[in-house]
Amino acid sequence: MNEVMNVAEIFGKNVFNETVMKERLPKGVFKKLKKTMEDGAELDPSIADVVAHAMKDWAIERGATHYTHWFQPLTGVTAEKHDSFISVPDAEGRVIMEFSGKELIKGEPDASSFPSGGLRATFEARGYTAWDCTSPAFLREDALGVTLCIPTAFCSYTGEALDQKTPLLRSMQAIDVQALRILRLFGNTRAKRVVPSVGPEQEYFLVDREKYMQRKDLIYAGRTLFGAMPPKGQELDDHYFGAIRERVGSYMKEVNQELWKLGVTAKTQHNEAAPAQHELAPIYDEANLAADHNQIIMETLKKVAGRHGMTCLLHEKPFAGVNGSGKHNNWSLISDDGINLLNPGETPHENIQFLLVLACILKAVDKHADLLRESASDVGNDQRLGANEAPPAIISIFVGEQLEDVINQLCSTGEATHSIKGGKLMTGVTTLPDLDKDATDRNRTSPFAFTGNKFEFRMVGSSDSIAPSTVVLNTIVAEAFKEAADELEKAEDFDTAVHDMIKQMLSEHKRIIFNGNGYSKAWEEEAEKRGLPNIRTMVDAIPALTTEKAVKLYEEFGVFTRSELQSRAEVEYEAYVKAINIEARTMIDMAGKQIIPAVIKYTSELAESLKDVRQACPEADVSAQTELLMETSRLLAQMRRALTELIRVTEACAGVAGAGACARAYRDQVVPAMAALRAPADQLEMLVDKDLWPFPSYGDLIFEV
Repeated sequence: MNEVMNVAEIFGKNVFNETVMKERLPKGVFKKLKKTMEDGAELDPSIADVVAHAMKDWAIERGATHYTHWFQPLTGVTAEKHDSFISVPDAEGRVIMEFSGKELIKGEPDASSFPSGGLRATFEARGYTAWDCTSPAFLREDALGVTLCIPTAFCSYTGEALDQKTPLLRSMQAIDVQALRILRLFGNTRAKRVVPSVGPEQEYFLVDREKYMQRKDLIYAGRTLFGAMPPKGQELDDHYFGAIRERVGSYMKEVNQELWKLGVTAKTQHNEAAPAQHELAPIYDEANLAADHNQIIMETLKKVAGRHGMTCLLHEKPFAGVNGSGKHNNWSLISDDGINLLNPGETPHENIQFLLVLACILKAVDKHADLLRESASDVGNDQRLGANEAPPAIISIFVGEQLEDVINQLCSTGEATHSIKGGKLMTGVTTLPDLDKDATDRNRTSPFAFTGNKFEFRMVGSSDSIAPSTVVLNTIVAEAFKEAADELEKAEDFDTAVHDMIKQMLSEHKRIIFNGNGYSKAWEEEAEKRGLPNIRTMVDAIPALTTEKAVKLYEEFGVFTRSELQSRAEVEYEAYVKAINIEARTMIDMAGKQIIPAVIKYTSELAESLKDVRQACPEADVSAQTELLMETSRLLAQMRRALTELIRVTEACAGVAGAGACARAYRDQVVPAMAALRAPADQLEMLVDKDLWPFPSYGDLIFEV
């Protein structure tokens, strides 16, 4: 019988949260720390020792022996270095457990081996982790025991950001300042802070661990580099929202339990569209905490899968031919007095504050579409974006029928006099209640869709951090708010000025609005006519980081310096090259050592069998065997030629100088060569005896979990 779980009892039990701090810290210390956390006040170093002592005692009481500064370098995963609480033994040889304020506030990890994009030489090893008190410390329980994890930022010896968190915190400061200016214009003097709220949905695949270990491509690259589609994929739509299998359900139950103990509000779980694909979504939180929690979610999904004999795949496209995985980044702005700046209310045509915010967002996204597209760029997402399962590579905004109608009224007549109402949804069944219908439908093909009181940025890849896309949204909207506030604060007649500004911005930037089918070829053609960029690959997107427009934007708001942007571009070019190089080398290894030998064995056995039949019965019709042998041999020869070419171009491209030039060479030469090798191999999988095929098929992986 299943054990009954009391969520209220376990939620947050492993978090040094506000309740714990209030219990364990002196009132004055707690008040100062809370002021830093909520108001963005500078951290008072004098309280650090008191907080560290309380944090250590709390952790040790729960079995902790070590602590770590938990940070997010530019590797795509988190990093940590563990130190025990043990200090120098006393005169009698007894161990003393210590943890100082200095150790809490600052760590000094070796930074030489983390990506820096040229910000520092490899012989310059020093970097610093700085305690982020806005994200609570937590205890992680695993095979190492219990470890106190302290969320931190990570920067170089000279102060440049080497992580995802530092720019996120900077961008949150920027939009806080500018959003408050907008609220003040409308007479709100109560709000002291505006924070971006984020709710990321996390998609993932589960496969059997034993089968996973037989696939070098999954082990090394995180996705299948070879594989023919099984007879059935997702075309029946029977997996989506279907009944959850018991093995997966047991896994989900433990994932939830682990996350709840860590204060992560895991809320929604269901089967996704593709076989073996699932989704987990938490409740919305402040952007910084949401980013940390999403990293914890990804780590937990992978860790718990191993306990259940499975492997969790977070790659954006682990299986060609079925849906890939994304991470929808739901973003809104909330003031500390409870106002959602993206809430249109019942009559959006009368909500001038909302219309100004909406117009600023349209302007920001239109002006900086290239940066928003770049923020969702990673190698795996190149396999996903633009297919009939994910947003196209063209940035557009879905606002829905209601808001589009209001915008059209403002742009055509200068006045908006009404808003479309949702009305009632009539089911036609007397025993079912009539439902209040939303004023607009949803659009699953839009990369940036308004969904009632938030925007859903649907381009982010499943393995990626949500920080980069949130940084872009925060900063570009902060710029639009600043430009609006600069003008409106000087206006003699505010009502007229804000009305004219909204109309002007909507008219100038309505080209970014598209409520139709983003998958269609017609939209690509229409977007080109509108002048909207269609940035198809990661390599095409990276240059957006270092344009003069981007440098001016980020430097004005203190989010990135020019050198930090240049370094991030270098890091991303290098990441692309390394990932594609690993994939190419893995294909070379699998093709040369596994597939080709298996096909040779099969053709040899087939030829020997054909010979035996001809000798035993010369009159027998062996045309089928002969055709099969010829077809298999033809594909084998094609595969061998493609393998030789892939080896050649991979070696040639590895020698190209310059990160950008090298990445472009891999995109233009190695990626097509990989596709050319895969094509005959996948055809051969459909011909060769399954017992001879050297690794599990798609069907084995996605239907046998």
